[in-house]
Amino acid sequence: MRTFYKFLSLIGILMLIAIFVSACSDNEVGDQAEDRNEVNVRINNDPDFLDPHMAEASITFQMLLNIYDGLLVGDTDGSLKPALAEDYRISDDGLTYTFTIRGGVTFHNGDPLTVEDIQYSFDRLMGTETGEPLSSDFDNIASLDTPDDKTFVITLKEPNSAFLSYLTALNSAILPKSNDGKHNEQPIGTGAFAFNSYNPENNLVLDKNENYWKDGLPYLDKVTFTFQPDDQTALLSLQAGEMDIVAVGSHRVPEVEDQFNLEYQDSNSVLLVGYNQEREPFQDVRVRQAINYAVNKDDVIEAAFSGYATKLGSNMSPAMGDVFKAGLEDTYKRDVEKAKALLAEAGYADGFNTTISISSHAALYTNVAQVVVENLKEVGIQAEIEVVEWGVWLERVYQGRDYDLTIIDFTGVLSPYETINRYVSDAGNNFFNFSHAEYDQLMDEVLTESNPDRQKEIYYRLQEILSEEAAAVYLADYQIIWALNPKLEGYKLYPYFYHDLSEVKYTE
Repeated sequence: MRTFYKFLSLIGILMLIAIFVSACSDNEVGDQAEDRNEVNVRINNDPDFLDPHMAEASITFQMLLNIYDGLLVGDTDGSLKPALAEDYRISDDGLTYTFTIRGGVTFHNGDPLTVEDIQYSFDRLMGTETGEPLSSDFDNIASLDTPDDKTFVITLKEPNSAFLSYLTALNSAILPKSNDGKHNEQPIGTGAFAFNSYNPENNLVLDKNENYWKDGLPYLDKVTFTFQPDDQTALLSLQAGEMDIVAVGSHRVPEVEDQFNLEYQDSNSVLLVGYNQEREPFQDVRVRQAINYAVNKDDVIEAAFSGYATKLGSNMSPAMGDVFKAGLEDTYKRDVEKAKALLAEAGYADGFNTTISISSHAALYTNVAQVVVENLKEVGIQAEIEVVEWGVWLERVYQGRDYDLTIIDFTGVLSPYETINRYVSDAGNNFFNFSHAEYDQLMDEVLTESNPDRQKEIYYRLQEILSEEAAAVYLADYQIIWALNPKLEGYKLYPYFYHDLSEVKYTE
């Protein structure tokens, strides 16, 4: 018996040693990053492209905006401020934009920034040489001119009230002409951090730009974006000191609020259930309206966000300021009988079977889909959830428009026009296949309208059309809760997805 107790004592001692070593190891992980002056940021999935002119996924720009600059940059309040253009002026007729280019800026490869690089970047986006534009944002450009080595001039065919918002790195990153043909393999920009390596399904590593044009920045020597699709794994990595910045679900806040600094970001996002309106039965507005009446937005907000969200009624959030039309969120108050009546009127009294195709890269979509499926059952619609990889979703659902229903969140952009441009009939990103003549006409009108009051009227009507036509089930604009290493400071929040690490540093 004494031997047995000695054995237990030995086991106990070994366990204490193991716990002590583990605790030391965890502390060393956190301290190690600080000693090396670097951070590790969790990202849900791989970038779709490293070439910013090809990229479409918002998670890609969370990372890439640290590498690239545009002529302008969006500030934390959504306003635009100078970046590679230190100044600009617009002609009285709204057609000519003249930019004074910032001096002393170099690319990560050491090449100086020139007006030729800027013209090259816009020519590439416009497809001037290839005949294949990479973006439709610049179809309205009549000419590009470089009258001297400090001046770049863009002349439009007609006025465009949204044009300045296209001039950030989100839409028109400035690339070095010398890197032509290699932008996706060896990305080079002028941003705070330079590309080091990309390891698919693992990480993207960036190094400090020692010659960044903002004096004294950045503070960090290295940034690693680690791809972790699973939220639980990410949370454990944060708690173990292996991650420094992680988005946590609202229901996990009690687990992290005492150990980490929490930042609550109003995401300016639009979470929605979208339908492919070229497929039956979603061509029928009554079916789309029935689904709107069937889905309980309050249940979705509670289940997915623990209440940290704002209910929406169109593809615009309150973050867009005075062009946001309030009140539409209550257009389709949950009404099961009304939903059944609309379905019967459309010829689907017994409901129908359908599939909700969602990406696996965020648990959010599964959580929402489960609520939606149960809601739809009550009106006779049997929906099966199909979970696919993010790359498959982008290729098949977003680009190929091969789906019935999907759930996605559109992240914030700086322009109200760009926020709802995807519903224009011939828009390349209109994967809903939504088409409405009045909508298209008003979207054309708002671009050339210079009166802010009239612009607001038009944006109100555009949101009303999306609601009336039930272009999607608009669910919520949700808060993103970031848990940060408590030794970090300088992390800023934007009304669009951007991990701005240029001013992040460890406290003394």
